[in-house]
Amino acid sequence: MPRVKTYAYFALCSIALLLFSACYHQAPKTSDALVQYSERQRDSLSFSSTHHYTNNFNFVVKADSLILLEQQPEELLNNMKTDTVVVHRHDHLVVADIRVLPNDFIDSVWVQVARDQSTFGWIHESKLLPGVVPDDPISQFISAFSDIHLLIFLIIICIIGFAYMMRKMLRMNAHIVHFRDIDSFYPTFLVLIVATSATFYASIQTFAPEVWRHFYFHPTLNPFSVPLLLSIFLISVWSMLIVGLAALDDVRHQLPLGEALMYLCGLAAVCAVDYIVFSITSLYYIGYILLAAYFYFALRQYFLRNRAYFICGNCGAKMRHKGKCPHCGALNS
Repeated sequence: MPRVKTYAYFALCSIALLLFSACYHQAPKTSDALVQYSERQRDSLSFSSTHHYTNNFNFVVKADSLILLEQQPEELLNNMKTDTVVVHRHDHLVVADIRVLPNDFIDSVWVQVARDQSTFGWIHESKLLPGVVPDDPISQFISAFSDIHLLIFLIIICIIGFAYMMRKMLRMNAHIVHFRDIDSFYPTFLVLIVATSATFYASIQTFAPEVWRHFYFHPTLNPFSVPLLLSIFLISVWSMLIVGLAALDDVRHQLPLGEALMYLCGLAAVCAVDYIVFSITSLYYIGYILLAAYFYFALRQYFLRNRAYFICGNCGAKMRHKGKCPHCGALNS
């Protein structure tokens, strides 16, 4: 009797499985080449491929204000009476429509944006884009660090801070990357990655501006979902984070807390100066020569002056030269 119940149970399970399987219907796959687009959809796709945004794209206003035309653009071009509406900083806008008017000699592209259902209007693309930023944290970060006023301010602050810190650390005979470094290659590796990334960033802007422009409108941190140039750049950014954590761990183990904080501040200052110097000079092709010279200088300093090749036979501490151990005082010959 139990065997009959077991068979009945398996039979019911099999019937249920067949019924559920029969209910599943997989939609037939259609090649993109066979999809029929309307003329409006084709225009939108064409515009998106060249301008990198289209309808329903989200922006945030970064200018103090933007003036939108409430009527149709043709009414303004025909000198008809029109009204305007103003949107302000931090307002969120969505692209409602895009029109190309060849008879407009100022800017043929008009964009209709909406803040809400009652606040919307038209504006030239040439006036819209400088005053907005895509509604994405990565895009906003890129926009902030591309601001010329902020960049000049950072350059001045970094140069002053770097000069002051170098002077103070050299007087205190403190540890600092390149000059009196710790026995770890990670700090040197980190500054070289920063210099290379800054050079590569400037190179993309110079030789492939549309690639960077597309990334600005559609940013991602995934290096495997973007073109090769951006993939290399994103891998270098992730490498900065990983090597930076490794350098932090080595500094923490090799130096006391006070000296470690001073060393990390100096390391951050060197990274900031490297970023500014190489990202700017590479725009004028000088950065490539400077980068090669910097690699030679950094690697030579580390392997000839900062790397420890010996270990004390008494306490096991690392030593750069034979002789008296700086930690326990034992003589090593």
